[in-house]
Amino acid sequence: MNLLKDNISKLVRNLAVPAMVGTLFQTLYNVVDTFFAGKISPEALSALSKSFPIYFIIIAASIGVTVAGSSLIGNSIGEKDENKTSNYFTHIIYYGIIISILITILGLTYSEKVFFLMGSTNEVVSLGLEYTNIIYAGAIIFILVVALNSLLHAEGDTKTYRNVLIISFFLNIILNPILIFGFLFIPAMGVKGIGLATIIAQLVSFIIILLKVLQNIRIKNLTKEFLLPKLLYFKNIFFQSMPISVSICGYALASAIIFTYVGQSGEYAVAGYGVGTRIEQVVLLPILGINTAIISIIAQNYGANNIYRIKETYFTAIKYALIIMVTAATIVFLSANIITSFFSNDPIVIEYGKRYLRISAFVLPAYPVFFLSNGFFMAIKKSENAMISNLFRNVVNPIVVFYIAKYINASFDTFFWTWVGINWIFSVSYFFIIIYYFKSRLDKSSAVVHP
Repeated sequence: MNLLKDNISKLVRNLAVPAMVGTLFQTLYNVVDTFFAGKISPEALSALSKSFPIYFIIIAASIGVTVAGSSLIGNSIGEKDENKTSNYFTHIIYYGIIISILITILGLTYSEKVFFLMGSTNEVVSLGLEYTNIIYAGAIIFILVVALNSLLHAEGDTKTYRNVLIISFFLNIILNPILIFGFLFIPAMGVKGIGLATIIAQLVSFIIILLKVLQNIRIKNLTKEFLLPKLLYFKNIFFQSMPISVSICGYALASAIIFTYVGQSGEYAVAGYGVGTRIEQVVLLPILGINTAIISIIAQNYGANNIYRIKETYFTAIKYALIIMVTAATIVFLSANIITSFFSNDPIVIEYGKRYLRISAFVLPAYPVFFLSNGFFMAIKKSENAMISNLFRNVVNPIVVFYIAKYINASFDTFFWTWVGINWIFSVSYFFIIIYYFKSRLDKSSAVVHP
């Protein structure tokens, strides 16, 4: 595929579908973990749900590394600057190692305090730590996988990572019951087994991605010069990745705030909400796949100053995403009770999960503008703009909803209806900001005249 010349609609589809399928299996991976946690106990299900804001710090760092690597390498490819391309690749690996060490230290030190801040019982905290301690110990594997894959994404290869995620998913299905409940000489590990299965699957992913990257012609042409650390590249990677990582960490804060409020209705309400969020993640997969596609397309075209193609890519992606989300929202609303009962037999857990999903269905069509607009800014090396939007949606909005809910003593349902309204206001406003940005910044900065 030629990201600088091929038809935009075709490129979005061809890049998004493999990324979408890969992300589907990545999310189903978490759904499988949730399913087996529910088979252990409602408390284990609550513990795994509450571990998400803590685990999300690794996800935030991984997204930061992916965005920095894909956009900076993609821009360099668009500029036809092989020197910069190779330097950015080696330095994104170094950067990933440094970040993963810091994350491991922070995660192992503060996870317990975060569980207690969310109002967890001692049993839930103990079960949660069994999972998060293993995950944080293996954080370096998570981040090296996406650091290596950033080169493949920048080149437009979303199929390799898709295949890796599919393999990891099936490996996780096999390992989870064995490590959780025991098999032959392998002892039953409970929640700890869920974490261990994740680390083993990630290690296999790392090996496969590494072997694929080593076959890349750019890697074969690397010399010692590209392996020497250079401050300039670290600085550019930091300012491209850190804003988005920090702002996405705000989502962890938002989740903690929501879990704290939902927790007032009991741990079973938390378990039901946790199931609902897992389903919501599955529904958002097409948007994440499209977002991966437009980052690759826009990054290269921005490097080549093809402003007209950037605009076409963004609006094409928004159109596809809205159609998909309206359809998905309808399905979620109609099947909410059936979906939740798949994860738990407890009627209280099922009831809360159903109620959350039926409310959540009304906000799903608002999400494409948020994700794809952030993808646009990250691709053109304006991560600070994506950071601002993330801080509003993931920090300011939840705090506003929380205090409104506290003030009016909102019920479970009223809390989430308020969340729906705030998100719609945010997404509509963000869309008009993007239109203004196109007219006032990109159009004026373009030196190329397009029809």
